Amino acid sequence: MQFRVGLGHDTHRLVPGGPLRLGGVDIDFEFHLEGHSDADVLLHAITDGLLGAAGLGDIGEMFPDTDPDNSGKDSSLMLSQANERLRQDGWLINNLDCVVLAERPKLLPHRDLIRERISGVLSISPAQIGLKGKTGEQSGEVGKGQIIQAMCVALLSRA
Repeated sequence: MQFRVGLGHDTHRLVPGGPLRLGGVDIDFEFHLEGHSDADVLLHAITDGLLGAAGLGDIGEMFPDTDPDNSGKDSSLMLSQANERLRQDGWLINNLDCVVLAERPKLLPHRDLIRERISGVLSISPAQIGLKGKTGEQSGEVGKGQIIQAMCVALLSRA
């Protein structure tokens, strides 16, 4: 059995006007994340973690922001396509451990729905997805509500 670990990270700026898309779920909030695609910082971090673990590059290589086809693209489609590449190479997802750094909104009321959405995209159990929210304690860009960051550690295996 072969195991591989990948680390994904992403940051996007908050701008006025909701809803906020996080983990493939639209959350009622007065800000949204700005980016070339739908700017779903959590799904981008997961995609990067999975691609990195499998040695398949990163999200920017697979979905460049210079490609007009990726403008406004649903990040769950990008995650699904990355997952398909993993599976073609024989990789299975053992688990994901994710952290969202945001002062607001609180993640806990949305955590189960986000885990369900991600598990559906990846065809894994929600029990294989760890998801935690952390604030910036009112310091730095996260704490001042200017950005949201996400990180993901992915563990893959193949026979």
